[in-house]
This record gives sequence, structure tokens and C-alpha cells, in this order.
Amino acid sequence: MAEKTLSQAPRPIREQYEKGRTAFERKNFEYAIAIFNQVLEKEPGFYECRECLRAAQIQKAGGTSGTTFFKRMLGGAGASPLLARGQVELMRNPVDALKTAEQILNGDPNSIAAHKLLAQAAIASEFPKTAILSLQIVVKNSPKDDEAQKDLARAYSANNEGEKAEKIFSELMSVHPGDLRLAEELKDISARKTLAEGGYDALSSGTGSYRDILKNKDEAVALEQEHRQIKSDDIADRMIAEYEAQLAKEPNNFKVLRSIAELQTQKKEFDKALETYHRIIAQEGASDASLQKAISETTSRKFEHALSQLDPQAADYAEQSARIKAERAAFLLADTKERADRYPNDLGIRFELGELYFQTGKYAEASQEFQKAQGNPHKRIPAMMYLGQCFAQRNMNDMAIRRLQDALKEKLVFDDEKKEILYALGMVLEKMGKKEEAMEQYKQIYEIDMGFKDVGPKVDAYYAGNG
Repeated sequence: MAEKTLSQAPRPIREQYEKGRTAFERKNFEYAIAIFNQVLEKEPGFYECRECLRAAQIQKAGGTSGTTFFKRMLGGAGASPLLARGQVELMRNPVDALKTAEQILNGDPNSIAAHKLLAQAAIASEFPKTAILSLQIVVKNSPKDDEAQKDLARAYSANNEGEKAEKIFSELMSVHPGDLRLAEELKDISARKTLAEGGYDALSSGTGSYRDILKNKDEAVALEQEHRQIKSDDIADRMIAEYEAQLAKEPNNFKVLRSIAELQTQKKEFDKALETYHRIIAQEGASDASLQKAISETTSRKFEHALSQLDPQAADYAEQSARIKAERAAFLLADTKERADRYPNDLGIRFELGELYFQTGKYAEASQEFQKAQGNPHKRIPAMMYLGQCFAQRNMNDMAIRRLQDALKEKLVFDDEKKEILYALGMVLEKMGKKEEAMEQYKQIYEIDMGFKDVGPKVDAYYAGNG
């Protein structure tokens, strides 16, 4: 997958994008955001659209490039379940993580965590310019974040902007002169820059590749293979050995222990990583919420890895897959419930717990959590939608309709969330035998997106039978 320019986007996409530009120019930022998100849903690599979306988000937030403490506090609770979801999506399908990150940025366009998630997803999707757009904001707002600086340099390098990448790593080397990993990466980036010299225009315009820079294409193939043969596990092993040597001198250095756990996770040595995390808890205590989150994410990745290792052709594949998925679901539910009990006033966690109950068919329990989650302004509308669906599953159809209609009253932008609410309302009305009322909901979606779920066939069949 590669990023696309305006001229490379299909004509319907360009036309929809221009509608968003018109809305932006008229300062109708909310509508512009909705349109740009719809465009990126279809063309996630459309960079100009991503740039315009970011501008609209910032203008809607008041035109500021900085995030106030108040906004961070206001957006934190609502963003945390989305961030957790985005991290899972990052492993499964990075394009989905891009969409989740944008959901957060629609409310807080300077969320550092969301921009980091978006950048990771963009790199995984081979969208370096998209990653750069977010990482520049991260670095601007957190100039002392060395990891963000490194990620920005890597994105520049991936986008064939070697000089910018080299400059960042050189500056980091001046601050950390003894860091062997920095020196190694600087050397690698410098080599890539040398390789690309003389062909930057072709690369940036998308008409060439670094292969074309070399007269001997066999040499290009050899260089590619050599680069791919760098064993990330070997590097991780060496780094772990260095950290363990440091740990022998500083046994209470929890930062080093966490670095070891992160490297063990990278190597897919999940049990070792969890053991290392629990070693920190044994020494430091369990009060660090970020540590608990790291343990949860590592455990979730362990389940995902186990699923990926199953042989689809094996006779017991379905049984083993179902078992692992059930174990993962049980873990997520228990872990989220524990966090909800520990932080009872965090309504974002309440919403997350409600989602898990809903997914496992525990609609009464889910209803209680969604009722509480409505108090979070960032989760109010989706909580109302879920609550309506819970009532519908319990055949409390009149209450389901009221909740969904209330959600629609508060939902001003016609985005995917509004489509979901309309569709859910249509399903309840259809279940109650109110076909005409149900069809009115489906037709609203059809006018905007006839490809949404089975709305197209439903509306087509309705008109075919009433033509």
C-alpha cells in the first residue's frame, strides 16, 4: 500500500474531498471533518486529505497548536478505551488503527498518545508522510521525547528525506554520545541517504525508486537483501544483555527492567516479559497504572500470537482457535473489571467494560455499565447507542427506541457513528413490525452511503416491491 496524491485518487474520491475543502473554507469545520474522515475511510493513503483533516480538527478546537492541561484532562477518560482498541488494531490491521486514532484526534487534535498511535499505524501501512505529519506534532509538544525524535527520523528516512533524519540522529548523538544503538542507526540512515542521493525528485514524485538510482540493478537487489538480513532478534538479544549487565550494577533500576520486558515482548517471549513486569511489581508495588496497562497489552499480544501460530489446515484448528479466543475474552473481561473496580470513577473504563459485556451477550450487566458511562461527555452518544441495543436484545423495544432516538438528537454530524445508530433503530423498528418507520432510517443512510452493511439491498428490495 502506498500514499496517494490528489491526482492519483479516483474521481469520486476527489469530488468528495473537494466538498470537504469547500466546507473547510466556509469554516464549517465539523462538516469538513466528517467528509474528510469518510474520504480517508475509502482511501487511507490520501495524504492531502489527511493534512486537511488535521487542519480542520485544529481549527475546530480553536486554532491552537498546543494542548492545554484542561483539554488533556477532559479528553483523557474518553480516549483511553479508544487507545486500547487502537493498540489491538495495530497488531491486526494498522489501517483500522489509523481510523481509531483519528476518532481521538477529532476531539483533541493534539493528543500525544493518539498521534503516536497514528504514526505507528502509518509506518506499518507504509505511509511515511502521514507518520511525519503526526510525529512533527508530537515532537513540537514534547521536545524532550527522545523516542518520538527517533521515530520522526525513521519516518523521514522512509520518505527519503535522509538529511532531516541524519540531523535528528546527529543531535541525539551529541546528547547521548555513548549510545551504541543510536550510532548504529545513524550509520544505517546515512547509508540509505547515500543510496538515495541523485534520485530524490523521482522518489518524492512517485515516478521512481531507489533502484533506479543505481545503474547496476543487481547491486540494488543485493543491498536490499543485505538490509533485510539484519536480525532484529539478534539486536534485541544484545540490548537485553547490555541492560542485564547494567542491572547487575543497579538492581533497583526499574526503567531498565521495563526496557528488558519491552524487548522480550518484541521477541514474542511473552512469558518472560510478564515475569519481568511482575518482578517490578514485587519490588515497586502495583500503583503504576501504565505498568498494569503494559501487562494487559502483553497478555493480549500473547493470545494473538498463539492464534497466529495455529495451522488452519489442522483437524483441530476450529477447536483450538475457539479455545484461545475464549481464554482471551475471559482475560480481557476480568482485567477490565479489575481496573473498573480499582478506578470506579473512570467512566471510560466503564464504557470499555460495557462493550466487553455486550460482546459476550451479558446485556443486563452491559446496560448497567453503559448507564454509568453516559456521564462521560466523550462516550455519552456511543453509550446511549449501546444501551438502546442492550434493551433491544432484552426485548425492551420501547425503551430501546427512546434511547436510540435520544442519541440521534444529540448526534449532529452524519458520520459512521450516526449510521450505526440509525441502523440499530431501523432494526428495532423492523423487529416490531414497523416496516415503514424502519425504512425511513435505512433510507437516510442509503442517501449517504448505500454500501453500509445491508442497507443497499434492503432499500432496493423495498422500492422493487413498491414500485
